[in-house]
Amino acid sequence: MNVAESLKRLLVGRKLASTQLGETLLPKRIALPVFASDALSSVAYAPDEIFLTLSLAGIAGYAFSWPIAVAVAVVMLVVVLSYRQTVHAYPSGGGDYEVATVNLGRRPGLVVASALLVDYILTVAVSVSSGVQNAKAIFPQLVGHEGIWAAALILLLMTLNLRGVRESGTFFAIPTYGFMVAVIGMTLFGAFRILGLGEELHAPTADYTIVGDPFYGSLTSIAVVVLLARAFSSGCAALTGVEAISNGVPAFKEPKSRNAATTLGLLGAVAISMLGGIIWLANVTGTKVIDESSGVVLTRGEEVVRHTDTIMGQLAATVFDGFYPGFLFVVATTMIILFLAANTAFNGFPVLGSILARDGYLPKSLHTRGDRLAYSNGIILLAVAASTLVLVFNASVTALIQLYVVGVFVSFTLSQLGMLRHWTRHLRTEVDPAARAHMVRSRAINAVGLTCTGTVLVIVLAAKFIYGAYLTVVAMALLFALMWAIQRHYAKVARETALDPSETRTLPSRVRAVILVNELNKPAMRAINFARASRANTMEAVVVAADPDAVEQLRDEWDELNPGITLTVIASPYRQVVAPFLAYVKGLRSGNPRDVVMVYLPELVVGHWWERLLHNQTGLLIKARLEFFPGVMVTAVPYQLASSQVALERAVRSDAAAWRRPGSGAVHVGAHLDD
Repeated sequence: MNVAESLKRLLVGRKLASTQLGETLLPKRIALPVFASDALSSVAYAPDEIFLTLSLAGIAGYAFSWPIAVAVAVVMLVVVLSYRQTVHAYPSGGGDYEVATVNLGRRPGLVVASALLVDYILTVAVSVSSGVQNAKAIFPQLVGHEGIWAAALILLLMTLNLRGVRESGTFFAIPTYGFMVAVIGMTLFGAFRILGLGEELHAPTADYTIVGDPFYGSLTSIAVVVLLARAFSSGCAALTGVEAISNGVPAFKEPKSRNAATTLGLLGAVAISMLGGIIWLANVTGTKVIDESSGVVLTRGEEVVRHTDTIMGQLAATVFDGFYPGFLFVVATTMIILFLAANTAFNGFPVLGSILARDGYLPKSLHTRGDRLAYSNGIILLAVAASTLVLVFNASVTALIQLYVVGVFVSFTLSQLGMLRHWTRHLRTEVDPAARAHMVRSRAINAVGLTCTGTVLVIVLAAKFIYGAYLTVVAMALLFALMWAIQRHYAKVARETALDPSETRTLPSRVRAVILVNELNKPAMRAINFARASRANTMEAVVVAADPDAVEQLRDEWDELNPGITLTVIASPYRQVVAPFLAYVKGLRSGNPRDVVMVYLPELVVGHWWERLLHNQTGLLIKARLEFFPGVMVTAVPYQLASSQVALERAVRSDAAAWRRPGSGAVHVGAHLDD
């Protein structure tokens, strides 16, 4: 095993055979943190985004936080109920993409796929960026370097996910459940102190006054509508990640659909409870949040504050004042869950990418699993795209959040419309009364879901378009065009390469063998002997006279050895090798499409990476160019140098280790069946 392979095994673990796929399936207790961490973690930044937007109207704007929270909770409940229908109807893992494609057509399905892919990338960027922002409460050294740290954390998450869904899920389960305990525990303890003990809890910013934007501060009818639309659209970030479970149904243990639906129900109940608890605590403690880029400031007498800690940080300090471990536990688990929330996208994006690659819309390399049975190429692609975003926006949640949510509500809306058509189509043929009653109820749920998600989509587009959402729309359009072009390319290649029954038994009428010889040695003789064994119609060795003295010496050696075939010397007045040889081969081709020119190239097999730089370069160039010549075939005749044995021994040791490993799928060739 070489150094690169050893490092890979250290990072991602031992290889897994295809027969071990069942070992990677998830029980509900692991599936919840794997697929729901994004939606659960959004309660850590969705309240911030609601309050930040409402702060534009000053302190009076906070009066709308409760209606906004209730509206978000209602939409989340409807979406969760709607997706419970989806996981039962389409358990194959295609999720919204499959629903839209089957019921609405290829183009709507591709629109959904484009929206989901963009949203998954933004999920990683927003979650990790929010985690970095929360981490500044403990590590102020991060200020000014947020983008670099966020990119490094994304690469770390990529490495963990390359180890496989089951292992990464087990690793993420503890902090996810810890975050749930922290938020619910903080809410209950805060409620006990306020309602049970009658204490008055005041957040660090409770005594400050908000100086908002004059336009919103007037709270005219137009200002209120715009303000509520922006706040609601930002708060709907809490719904992101709900769709990931419908894409990840194949990763659940049997019964897959029922376990996925149960996990969805748990997700909805926990997320709504946590969101409501944080909004309530923030209101009763007088918590205020602002962002310097919004132009809003906090004032108290002569003191002016232009930036504040997050709501979670302020609430933890308020509820657990005097009990530092409690504060540290809340802040630490919040920071970790925001980092790990990206894991939802790291599970959803590769699966969706694999399905799209299977359908020909993305490169086929995204369809195959890696040696840890994870979709490695999709994981790496997601990490690169998200890292680029956080570096460009320096991990600014306020900037990235404007690009967020649009994509997920496009997929939500088209998926609900698809489910509506699904139930309508099945109702035309179903005659069983019980089954029809179930379908009618499901269709009603999806109809309500379509109404809610469609309304939210309109609000989000109207409220966020000029603030950056247009970039998401442009990205979706470009991705749609790219995937459509890839599918057309694959379809064209399939048509060109399809078998023609009239050609399946047609043999070449004449084969002309050409052996490239630079010097008379063992590799050259092996190529000559191999060409002679192929019994071509004509055969010749060719040398390019780039060095006249070397060619003259080769001719003398050739005459003395007499290999039995003709040696042809090609003139090269400009000391080139590749171009004269290619021109000569091109001249050998005849007008008969059944004639073949067979070119044999001696090739040295080496054992060290640096030796590859010293050999075979001319052969590689010739091979690459000849691939474009119709009627010409190329055969590389290998000759193993002594150093190649080093690489062979490494490969043998690696294969032997895999053969001995339990569950590797290896078979003892000579073993008796009854042993």
